[in-house]
Amino acid sequence: WGKAAKKDECLEKRGVLWSEEPGHSFSVRGAQHPNAMATPSPAKSMGDPGITPLSPTHILKDPDENEQSSQSYVVVVAIDFGTTSSGYAYAFTKEPECIHTMRRWEGGDPGVSNQKTPTTILLTPDRKFHSFGYAARDFYHDLDPTESKQWLYLEKFKMKLHTTANLSIDTDLHAANGKKVKALDIFAYALAFFKEQALKELSDQAGAEFDNADVRWVITVPAIWKMPAKQFMREAAYKAGLVSRDNPDQLIIALEPEAASIYCRKLRLHQMVDLNSKTSLNGYSPTETPGVAMSQGDRYVVVDCGGGTVDLTVHQIRLPEGHLKELYKASGGPYGSIGIDYEFEQLLCKIFGQDFIDQFKIKRPAAWVDLMIAFESRKRAAAPDRSNPLNINLPFSFIDYYKKFRGHSVEHALRKSNVDFVKWSSQGMLRMSPDAMNALFKPTIDHIIQHLTELFDRPEVTDIKFLFLVGGFAESSLLQQAVHNMLQGRSRIIIPHDVGLTILKGAVLFGLDPSVIKVRRSPLTYGVGVLNRFVEGKHPPDKMLVKDGTRWCTDVFDTFISADQSVALGETVKRSYTPAKPSQQVIVIHVYCSEKESVRFITDAGVRKCGTLKLDVSGTQSPAARREIQTLMQFGDTEIRAMAVDVATSRSVKASIDFLSQ
Repeated sequence: WGKAAKKDECLEKRGVLWSEEPGHSFSVRGAQHPNAMATPSPAKSMGDPGITPLSPTHILKDPDENEQSSQSYVVVVAIDFGTTSSGYAYAFTKEPECIHTMRRWEGGDPGVSNQKTPTTILLTPDRKFHSFGYAARDFYHDLDPTESKQWLYLEKFKMKLHTTANLSIDTDLHAANGKKVKALDIFAYALAFFKEQALKELSDQAGAEFDNADVRWVITVPAIWKMPAKQFMREAAYKAGLVSRDNPDQLIIALEPEAASIYCRKLRLHQMVDLNSKTSLNGYSPTETPGVAMSQGDRYVVVDCGGGTVDLTVHQIRLPEGHLKELYKASGGPYGSIGIDYEFEQLLCKIFGQDFIDQFKIKRPAAWVDLMIAFESRKRAAAPDRSNPLNINLPFSFIDYYKKFRGHSVEHALRKSNVDFVKWSSQGMLRMSPDAMNALFKPTIDHIIQHLTELFDRPEVTDIKFLFLVGGFAESSLLQQAVHNMLQGRSRIIIPHDVGLTILKGAVLFGLDPSVIKVRRSPLTYGVGVLNRFVEGKHPPDKMLVKDGTRWCTDVFDTFISADQSVALGETVKRSYTPAKPSQQVIVIHVYCSEKESVRFITDAGVRKCGTLKLDVSGTQSPAARREIQTLMQFGDTEIRAMAVDVATSRSVKASIDFLSQ
């Protein structure tokens, strides 16, 4: 922060805004707030005060803004870039009800359906893209161990975008051999791979080269991701050549649970399981009514359980058009199914020693991948009522390397490890009792249930008619049972049949009609820094700045929109300002954001600068006594665009708010 603040001071020489609006009153008590001076005051070192509000906020509903016609696209392709598995689906705009999921992939694992492919990527020793998915895994696996150390293999890397606190374009990832690679390159390689696969499939169908310009792309991301992570995906898509920066609307970043929500509303009886009636509904009802009979005002929760994250969103149907409204801001956390893999790894560390496991992963990376694949299929066999043990094959090189490393056998380690539920079977397998397997699920499922319980306790979350359980992890009967026990019949629990493809299909529907999502909750508070007239006894003394005999209160945060406030998609918030000094040549407006709902000063803890508008007004005259500068913020799909307009000359500057610059 220290560094950042200094850098900002240099930038902020010109552009302070100031405001005489009566709305901005601060009690002195607020001044003693412990966070009030979390960062040094940028305004103290500034030259001229910049601009002052002319008018209160307007909210413009721009009628044309939402009607981005999807008619100019021939096809919509959605990419579900998952933590553990990925895939794409598409539909032609001429036949929107027919959603095609991608061709079956080569490869595939026993006990795992392979409509999607593992999110694994392999680069050659000189860091060129080699392969993705099963192909990457199999090739890496077949390399000679001495050779494989040179190759860069990555899996489960999507979580890095969620867990990195100060994500930037330069964030690194670590390959299996410990080497560093740029995250942006890896994400771009993966998206480029999907682009190539999808265009190839479309070209084969059309019998001619399919033009990327005819494709509207949709990429899904978790709703709980912070803005930098969502923007990172867009940057990767630009780098991959999915779309160009000049045509950003060709790509929609969709939120995973929103996509699931759009798909779930359309479910018919034969396409889902109703957990409350415990039977697979096979569509034999005498009158083929919709399975999920949604009516005006119905509220439902979508629980999207993926490999990395669990996302909870609360939606309401607004008829007649059936638009969706978000009732409460997305919540959840990193409680996806890889948490179970992590617990399994901890169990192995407990039995064989952390030092051995760490070494084994680096020295025999392909065998480690094998072991995790073996675990994956057993993980899927776990069930609440299971009584027979689950056997996990230990790769030969694990047994062999352990003997070299420790000087005694794997069997010996198991005997002396006092881990009760895991035994050694004579066929060379780890034998886990069902209790042992269930114990691996427990921490992850507990987190999910705790989150759900807190969500259902909220005042905004009442009368929930349905709970849709979606995402790959939703297939787990242990998770289904836990959710069922927690809800005790308060809502109907609905699980779509092709639960792993729900998000993908919903994302295609979203791309065909982006206007279906009408209202979201803003995850952050946005505003600009302004100066107010200093009022004795009301403003903190350390915020006082004297300029030309006038006393100002500096660093005031002028709110455009607050966290958790409803925002219609495409909604524009507009304000007018005027330069404090008529002679000002450049007007600089800084946009700030914070996760807190109410922010007083741009120096409060947790407030960070996320955009700058520089408007050059030199060499122009304004006919009005006071030059009017309009500032607009438009809240789009996952992007926020800001614009400043000099009304007299119609000069304008635009900026997308940048969450990735450190």
